[in-house]
Amino acid sequence: MSYRSSICATALATALLATPAAAQVVDFGKYPDFKGQWVRTGNPNNWIALAGPPPLTPEYQKIWEGIQADVKAGGAGNWPSTFCIPAGMPAMMSLYDPMEMVVLPRATYILISHNDDSYRRIYTDGREWPKDVTPTFAGYSIGNWVDEDGDGKYDVLEVETRFLKLPRSYDISGIPFHSDGQAVIKERIYLDKADPNTLYDEITVFDHALTRPYSKTQKATRNSNPRPMWFSEVCSETNTHVFIENEHYFLSADGKLMPAKKNQAPPDLRYFKPTQ
Repeated sequence: MSYRSSICATALATALLATPAAAQVVDFGKYPDFKGQWVRTGNPNNWIALAGPPPLTPEYQKIWEGIQADVKAGGAGNWPSTFCIPAGMPAMMSLYDPMEMVVLPRATYILISHNDDSYRRIYTDGREWPKDVTPTFAGYSIGNWVDEDGDGKYDVLEVETRFLKLPRSYDISGIPFHSDGQAVIKERIYLDKADPNTLYDEITVFDHALTRPYSKTQKATRNSNPRPMWFSEVCSETNTHVFIENEHYFLSADGKLMPAKKNQAPPDLRYFKPTQ
């Protein structure tokens, strides 16, 4: 009896294991062909060029003017990536380095190596927004596939991103985000209907530092090489920028700390014993 029960249990387990495998057959033909290596077109520091001057509130306009003055004096301004902090959203989608998109039924992954490896996970499984999320530089993204022309195939990936960590900026111009960390970013990602090797990302930022939504369209082209080269960047390996007490310094070629701006005072050295 126990022998026959063992056979039945094995057969049932085999059937249960086979059922999910059959259910996991996916028609990837209904998704856009996002495969390959995507490379930016034009200057990545293009928010102002593509979207016009940022519609900042008077308070944040003054903050930005201070940021621009710091850059003019030789400082880093408001570009945390100078110090190996990830570019985050939406700056990372300017594609400072090439992008790869991996489309799966429950999530789409965006992989970029810039100032260390960066990635996004865009959930497309119909989930609701979680109530408690630890903010990250890339944020938490929920996407929705859209069939715009009703042909049974998806044309657009619509994405909303929340829970974004500070400090961040739009690009090296240093356009600031509000300190409340409540920014929301919406995107429409799609292929050019006339040229499937061209991809567009319509990016719109909603933030309390703005008087209205701020939008640009980022364009990228697919590398024609079916086996492109990929590299992984380690920012701290060659970075010469040093951030101490809200001040920007340089590490010289001989390993010494040096100023980044004219007449810049040294950092507080109270924990070092004076040398003779």
